[in-house]
Amino acid sequence: MADQTEREKLATAIIRQLRGRNHKAFLVGGCVRDRLLGIRPKDFDVATDAPPALLVDYFPGASLVGAHFGVVLVQEGPAQVEVATFRSEGDYSDGRHPDEVRFETDPALDAQRRDFTVNGLMEDPLSGEIFDYVGGRADLAAKAIRAIGDAQRRFDEDRLRMLRAVRFAARLDFTIEATTRAAIRQEAASVRTVSAERVRDELIRILTEGGARRGLELLDELGLLAHILPEVKAFQGVEQPPEFHPEGDVWNHVLLMLENMSTAPIPLALGVLLHDVGKPPTFRRADRIRFDGHAEVGAAMAKDLLERLRFSKDEVEQVTALVANHMKFKDVTKMRASTLKRFLRLPHFRDHLELHRLDCLASNGHRESYDFVLRKLAEFSVQTLHPPRLLSGRDLIAAGYRPAPAFANALEAVETAQLEGEIHTPGEAMELAKRVLDG
Repeated sequence: MADQTEREKLATAIIRQLRGRNHKAFLVGGCVRDRLLGIRPKDFDVATDAPPALLVDYFPGASLVGAHFGVVLVQEGPAQVEVATFRSEGDYSDGRHPDEVRFETDPALDAQRRDFTVNGLMEDPLSGEIFDYVGGRADLAAKAIRAIGDAQRRFDEDRLRMLRAVRFAARLDFTIEATTRAAIRQEAASVRTVSAERVRDELIRILTEGGARRGLELLDELGLLAHILPEVKAFQGVEQPPEFHPEGDVWNHVLLMLENMSTAPIPLALGVLLHDVGKPPTFRRADRIRFDGHAEVGAAMAKDLLERLRFSKDEVEQVTALVANHMKFKDVTKMRASTLKRFLRLPHFRDHLELHRLDCLASNGHRESYDFVLRKLAEFSVQTLHPPRLLSGRDLIAAGYRPAPAFANALEAVETAQLEGEIHTPGEAMELAKRVLDG
């Protein structure tokens, strides 16, 4: 995968070549915004007055990835840059795609059709000159996310822009300008019409690009949370036993975890968000506030939510495992050796451990279980956690047993005894298996 330097070099080379052919060409959008903020851009996009047919001509091997929108992908080695022809757009009848696209030669018209002022800036990387047709520099200085032109119209054009406003405000630590904010609140319910896949991708960015706590708070303040994550909205006001959770309700607990979470892989970020999703439906008052079985209930709820948002099968499995297992840490010091070793060898166990650390940090701060697990991970070798198998089903068949469901019980008993250090040889394993099968 190309690094930022390679992509920047390619974008600059593209602009230099287009200028040499008497075309206007600029860096545009997020890369300009980030450069002005002193942030290294991840991607570099180019806007030009050259029509798509000429772009494909100028850059052999370039592919037309958005013919209707005049977008060409130019690639050199691992680096790739999107080059788009200046355009203006008509109405958006479907709330996502323009009914009409007109290619333009005036960069100001291209800037006017973009989403937010801070994303409407253009830069000449050869001279360093910034072209601002939408007031983006003033909003960068004011740390404000402002829709270009009529905010209501911008969100009617593409309702996902409401979530994008949240993402930019959270990641950059900006405010959302009042008119833009009011338009989002008015249009919040329409986010339901955005495809699950697009909501999923934007949610991932909100949770993993920085400012996750602020992102969740903004989703709630703007009325979006109840429409895209009603199960998370339900955290609010759900009390927790103060002796374990002095920080307050489930909502405050999750916000604190998100605040303390550094850059996290997608499953861990989702695990932090959803680990207590089973608490609202299992809440009850007895001798104290209790959430009986909330981990198991939560795992099922998380699976439903993630499948609704079209997460991959692997992501669904990893996140539901995080939710299902997060309460087991309280018992690690009392577990049998075999139970503990099976727990520590769960796939992606470091994510389980980090979720537990964040859970402790955002509640009573007790980390005895966390420290115990760290000691055990240092103590146990890979072979201790994953010892070579002493016995297989084929060995049992060779010993004269017919395949049966009881094989599973026998083999589990053998592995348990091996993990406990009670048996060490294939012969001992066979004797134990025979006792189980003949038993």
